[in-house]
Amino acid sequence: MNIIHLQDGRRLGVIEYGDREGYPVFFFHGTPGSRIMFLEDDPLSKELGIRLISLDRPGFGLSDPKPDRTILDWAKDVQEAADHLGISHFSVIGVSGGGAFAAGCAYQLPDRILSAALVSSATPFQDGKPPKSMLKENKLAFFLSKRFPWLLKASYRAQKKLIEKKPEKFKKLTKKGNKHLHPWDRQFLQTDEQLELMMLHLYEATRQSVDECIHEPDLLTRPWGFAIKDIQIPVDVWHGKEDTMAPFAEIERIAATIPNVKTSYIDQAGHFLTDVDEIWRDILLSLKKRAEHQEHV
Repeated sequence: MNIIHLQDGRRLGVIEYGDREGYPVFFFHGTPGSRIMFLEDDPLSKELGIRLISLDRPGFGLSDPKPDRTILDWAKDVQEAADHLGISHFSVIGVSGGGAFAAGCAYQLPDRILSAALVSSATPFQDGKPPKSMLKENKLAFFLSKRFPWLLKASYRAQKKLIEKKPEKFKKLTKKGNKHLHPWDRQFLQTDEQLELMMLHLYEATRQSVDECIHEPDLLTRPWGFAIKDIQIPVDVWHGKEDTMAPFAEIERIAATIPNVKTSYIDQAGHFLTDVDEIWRDILLSLKKRAEHQEHV
């Protein structure tokens, strides 16, 4: 099954990995992104007894757009997806831009969600402005999404066209054009398999149009509609100390305000934490253990 039909008539794209009979964990992709996480299955989820359910947010992949959506609206879609799949309690993981949506779900659905992980997560902007410590290329994308959306659209359309017509050229340019990234992150954009997955992810993100690649960054710069300090359920925060795409200083400050938080800050690590098997295993394991503990409280 790769589509869930929601009550308002929209379709929600979904893919499952790991142990289909295991403990359910919903995964929220970055911005832009899609439900596709692996070229094949995820052996670690399977080994740990986790049913990993990855969803496309509105306008990405197979999910229909939702005009004027908010970060908190996503919790309604997730709740409906869980109901549709017959899941009463579950955990959530949000990576990068997806961290905002995982935090929103943790805030909105404390009776359903047993634990949440924010991985390399975005943080709320002060007065709609990106933090000073953010990578300048990321700052520019946020600026363009607000002031010159047509320019950002043209850039994403050009990338999409390249993926469709000249995939080898796209891979070559991606490999050469990531000099702005921290060396730790660059290592994950080297092999054919890594570049293939990135290309597939971006192509799937823009399957319907590139509109959401412009809309969601703008959405993340606006007030989120809740305070992270008001999340009551157990939250794991995973972040690389060298992350400049979602700056470490920002998450460190905000994580300290979460009542039931466990932080894992990784030395010398950048943004792409889930690409490291040992870290991915630890994220899943901690999430499952904290959920089990909640069930017995």
